[in-house]
Amino acid sequence: MMRGVSPTGEHESRQVFREWYGREYEGVFVEIEREVIDGDYGANGYTTRAQVDDIAARLRLGAGTRVLDIGTGRGWPALYFAATRRCEVVACDVPVEGLTVGVRRAHADGLDPRVRFVAASGDALPFCTASFDAIVHTDTLC
Repeated sequence: MMRGVSPTGEHESRQVFREWYGREYEGVFVEIEREVIDGDYGANGYTTRAQVDDIAARLRLGAGTRVLDIGTGRGWPALYFAATRRCEVVACDVPVEGLTVGVRRAHADGLDPRVRFVAASGDALPFCTASFDAIVHTDTLC
């Protein structure tokens, strides 16, 4: 018998992610995020701002660069790239609840023109080959 995630376990896992990503944190949760990753973008992992800055530098992200962020959750680091590097970012993930939080943050930060959110799985991307200059994924199992 193969071990793995049963269809029931997968359904339960998806529900947990939907609930997790759909939350908008404030107060102590934001303070914890600021302490752990040095930012408050609604991150759902442990990739720090310094690590994201290193990724951006290595990929030479800047104005005019098109970036795909796979497994973006609520938009970390997609929103940060758009804000600090002024690049164009497509942020994709499966839980729509997280993407909705990211869309609101993009709007609040005036990043709508540079960030688009797409509900898509990393293994079934709805983009043409060579649509992006760089592809990133942080704290994501691919």
